[in-house]
Amino acid sequence: MGGIVKAKGLGDGLTHRQSAIGKLRRLRLPLPPDRGGTRPLGKRCVTRTLRATAMAVVLLAGLAGGQETSRGLAFVANDKGEYTFDTGVLRGTLRQGGKSLGLAPVIHVPTGARLDRSMGLLSYYRVFTTSKRYDAGAWNWASTAKLLLDGAVQVMWPATADRPFEMGALYRWKDPQTIDVETTVTARQDLSGFESFLAAYFTEAFPTPCVYVRENPESQGTPGLPPARRTYGDWQMFPRDEQVLAIIRDGRWNLPPNPVSWTIRPCLAAPLGLRRGGAGGLTAVLMAPPRDCFAVATPYEGESHYSLYLSRFGHDLKAGTTVSARARLVIGTNLSDEQTIRLYQAYVDELAAKSPSASSAASVTPIRVGEDPL
Repeated sequence: MGGIVKAKGLGDGLTHRQSAIGKLRRLRLPLPPDRGGTRPLGKRCVTRTLRATAMAVVLLAGLAGGQETSRGLAFVANDKGEYTFDTGVLRGTLRQGGKSLGLAPVIHVPTGARLDRSMGLLSYYRVFTTSKRYDAGAWNWASTAKLLLDGAVQVMWPATADRPFEMGALYRWKDPQTIDVETTVTARQDLSGFESFLAAYFTEAFPTPCVYVRENPESQGTPGLPPARRTYGDWQMFPRDEQVLAIIRDGRWNLPPNPVSWTIRPCLAAPLGLRRGGAGGLTAVLMAPPRDCFAVATPYEGESHYSLYLSRFGHDLKAGTTVSARARLVIGTNLSDEQTIRLYQAYVDELAAKSPSASSAASVTPIRVGEDPL
């Protein structure tokens, strides 16, 4: 497969950012076939309808549950080094016990259901460079955290003699059922094939994982969100494209503890995965911008980890370089495949609308119907 694939466009400056934003504003995602196949999304009137529908999904498709979107959208620090939250829809803790963990516990307020297990939601797990794994997981590393004025929490892991990079995480609520996390990495020496593996562990209430692929094997090769059935393998990884297989297969996943043998599944239509529940129709949606995430991974349907993972970065970093990657978690109810994809479209539209000076929009690649999406 050759060597490590470098991300294009890093460090190209304002010209690249402006170009990327312009392209992203034209981005439209293919929907699963519905009454005659994929819908054309290129016309202006359809674009307006798409954006209006995306807003309606957020307000009406079981997401808000009647709550005010401004309620409780801030973490609160306590004397245990934890940060609690109660958005009216989700209630729980970030950094339980002052440890380097994500959200745990997390309670869905309308139903009283606990959503997380094990190491929680949006926790930092394995970190790799080529032929190197940094401890069992970032949740074991010493870190500091602080509450920002807007209610977000900033977490920092310092560089060490054995870990030649600094890493940060910024957790911020978007609305009562949506949280964003942005990861920032500064290399203190050249790093080959850097990867940060973000994990979310749900309860048995979310048995069915689905990932958004270009060619759904269960619907004649059209884009869709097929379930990760056991017949395809115990541990399944959906790459961005064939080029990133060089990173996935470079031996990093053979390193202890708990090595994993991944079954490679169809390529992504976009970095978008979900877990659906049974009673109550709860749905957890995990997403990232296209260039920030090079693979989505999951065990098979019903497997006891009940997890979803995002492989982020996936390229070389020069000493002194700072890069970032974003992700979003949404908890909804009774979300259809089409509504889920429109949520993702609203997410990338939101990134495109940010200022050209904001690096967050600069790394997104456009996806157009009828073209190679990534």
